[in-house]
Amino acid sequence: MKSIPTVTPLSPALTLLLATATGLAVASIYYVQPLLGLLSAQFGVGSATIGLLPTLTQLGYGAAILLLSPLGDRFDRRRIIVVKAAALVAALAFAALAPGFAALCAASVVIGLTATLAQDLVPAAATLAPEAERGKRVGQVMTGLLLGILLSRVASGSLAALAGWRTVYAVAAVAVATLIPLLWRGLPRFVPATQAGYGSLLASMAGLWMKHAPLRRAALAQGLLSVAFSAFWSTLALVLAGPEYGQGSAVAGAFGLAGAAGALAAPLAGGMADRRGPQAVIRVGALLVFVAFAVQALAPASLWLLVAVAVVFDLGVQAALVSHQSVIYSLDPASRSRLNAVLVSSMFVGMASGAALGSALLSAWGPRAVPALGALAALGALAVTRSR
Repeated sequence: MKSIPTVTPLSPALTLLLATATGLAVASIYYVQPLLGLLSAQFGVGSATIGLLPTLTQLGYGAAILLLSPLGDRFDRRRIIVVKAAALVAALAFAALAPGFAALCAASVVIGLTATLAQDLVPAAATLAPEAERGKRVGQVMTGLLLGILLSRVASGSLAALAGWRTVYAVAAVAVATLIPLLWRGLPRFVPATQAGYGSLLASMAGLWMKHAPLRRAALAQGLLSVAFSAFWSTLALVLAGPEYGQGSAVAGAFGLAGAAGALAAPLAGGMADRRGPQAVIRVGALLVFVAFAVQALAPASLWLLVAVAVVFDLGVQAALVSHQSVIYSLDPASRSRLNAVLVSSMFVGMASGAALGSALLSAWGPRAVPALGALAALGALAVTRSR
């Protein structure tokens, strides 16, 4: 039994709602990154310790993708989406009121768990989209997700500079709360794809991993690219605050505008994957990531170079992600939530690893170590895409 909605049209208005909700949900796990310098000073912890906040958020996100997202194949996705949205509002509100560093760490984990709302919305779009346009439509929704990732830093850094870091979380909670009635009214009901129990759903993901070599390659390659992505963004605020640049949280947040330029590639990459196949797009994306970080590691420090690096590597990561999703959604329509769970859990394990490794390398070896890690991870992704 395939997962199908009771009504199938994916109208422009519904596409916009899905893209907006996806972007606001996933933005929740990135608001903290431009705030790290402020939070480090307020709570009196060093760069390695403050790196726990993005690391815990990414780990929570990855764990929920693996453990909760498969439920989208078993239950009505609309109900799951609304419940997760309400839980995310509560987690963001708790972060805004957190009395200390430990409480903010706990809130970060829960934000990561509930922000997986975004990864329930993307398979919903894939199910609603016509088969011949699936890559393009998923790319449009992914544009919302990617803009949420990148512009969250702009909003967070700017708002924190004006009104403090607690305001960032409070405004985020209100923004997500406004979407809940729109999602309930706008989304159709989805008929579950399976009646399997929770344990069987989890076990079946191992079977999907073993059965589908393209899924394994997609998960490993995107996970490695995510190491590079997260290492850069998780340490950017600290690098910019250092002696080479001397910039504050607002500048760190504004870098999201540079990365957002790459998000525009999402629907283009999806359309190209529909027409010509995704493998070429994936390889070009990984190559762009490698070149960007290799140049950053070797060239003299420059704020403009850092901007160019952000544009190029974000373009590469996002083009590869949309193309990888085009690959996996075509493998088994009745298992899209579980296929997506495997891909994105691998991706966010990479994100958490990148945040932890980036912070540790920055503390031990300085800013040059971070792009060196990114270039090495991109080389690994290129190797995976060429394996069979």
